[in-house]
Amino acid sequence: MFSGIVETVGTVQKIESKTEAVRFTIGSRQIAERLTIGDSVSVAGVCLTVVNVGDDAFSVEAIPETMRMTSLDGLVEGGGVNLELSLTLQDGLGGHLVFGHVDGVGHRLEGPPAAYETRPLAEGEVIHWYSAPPELMRYLVPKGSVTVEGVSLTLVDVAEETFSVALIPHTLEVTTLGRLQVGGRVNLEADMIAKYVAEQLEPYLQKLDRDSGPSASTED
Repeated sequence: MFSGIVETVGTVQKIESKTEAVRFTIGSRQIAERLTIGDSVSVAGVCLTVVNVGDDAFSVEAIPETMRMTSLDGLVEGGGVNLELSLTLQDGLGGHLVFGHVDGVGHRLEGPPAAYETRPLAEGEVIHWYSAPPELMRYLVPKGSVTVEGVSLTLVDVAEETFSVALIPHTLEVTTLGRLQVGGRVNLEADMIAKYVAEQLEPYLQKLDRDSGPSASTED
């Protein structure tokens, strides 16, 4: 479990393709000195298990399913990744509850969809727009929470298969989002509470649709 408050940006030192997994060795003394083998760590928003720890680097492995469902296959040696250690019961929850189980991969967009009306930006304000898979959009609402590359963010606008977030200078500086180019792929995770509520309500909403449909009406 994570909060989406990125602690630092690590450097991908080595990528090794093994028989059943891909091993990433990531440099970050700040993170490595607090890890032991078997710990969980969020790497670009993906919860991975630590398999090796050195003085200033650690290694994690991702199985083929994880590689297929996330943007980890786009990592390159020398590139940066957002890192966060898993929460303890003593930690403050500065962002929102994050599993590290990616729901889908989106892309950074140049701007809002065509003909979508947005308010003028204030001086210094930075808004990023991202695409999202259709099945993920049902969980996104304005002022709700979303995780982008492991970063807990508040949604500003939600349009058809796209959404926007406002980024403060600190977030741009201490995460990889500040250097993300248009077209760049990002791991997305919807708010877990929204997902649970939606799944619990779905059977009742379907029943309401059936009960209120044409076949439910009768003539006197």
